[in-house]
Amino acid sequence: MKRFFITLAYNGKNYVGWQLQPNVMSVQQKMQEALSTLLRKPIGIVGAGRTDAGVHAKIMVAHFDWEGDPFNAKNLIVKLNGFLPKDIAVTDIYQVKPDIHARFSAISRTYRYYVTTQKDPFLYELKHRVFFVPDISLMNKLCEILKEYEDFTSFSKLHSNVKTNNCRIEEAFWEKTENDYVFTITANRFLRNMVRAIVGTLLEAGRGRLDEEGFRRIIEAKNRNLAGTSAPAHALFLENIIYPLDIRLEEK
Repeated sequence: MKRFFITLAYNGKNYVGWQLQPNVMSVQQKMQEALSTLLRKPIGIVGAGRTDAGVHAKIMVAHFDWEGDPFNAKNLIVKLNGFLPKDIAVTDIYQVKPDIHARFSAISRTYRYYVTTQKDPFLYELKHRVFFVPDISLMNKLCEILKEYEDFTSFSKLHSNVKTNNCRIEEAFWEKTENDYVFTITANRFLRNMVRAIVGTLLEAGRGRLDEEGFRRIIEAKNRNLAGTSAPAHALFLENIIYPLDIRLEEK
């Protein structure tokens, strides 16, 4: 049995997220259907994580196992991109060590959230428009506070079936570019809805409704009801996933 990583990008607008769910369309389902059709065997695929409904991925990584005849990865990429809908694109397929797992072997994940103060008829589906000028200095001060904590229950979707709400945030910061504000966050793992809840809360601070002391109280309370409203999904992108350097097997 050989294990392969597959990297892809997708626009999440038309999907309930990555994860398979009954009676609705997910990216995982589309990928499994395409691989199974082209390889002529039922293929299960495991993603590096689940993105929420409407969230996009510039890089998603998944793995699948294969014990059939060898295939040409480049040809399979071409065929997959011809078979998949226009909002999903496969970028690479390569063999990895059999004990490498797309989800559990990942070292970190990076998300970015895009906020704009400008009305843009071409990008309104990919950015969250706000009608105030955010206080980026204060928001960045709160980002530094985030890195002091590990339990992010206050920013997790209620009743999520996870063993722990602990995450290790490596970086979190806002950058301003003309009329846009971009939030970048990297962590070893993320809870469901976590990034959008953090963004919504930071934007409350950015418009003068929350200070540093109040932000600490929200985190320490471990109560989702005290944090801000989740920012809309359409402006959130999974940007990168990092793995150990030695996972890839050279082609023979």
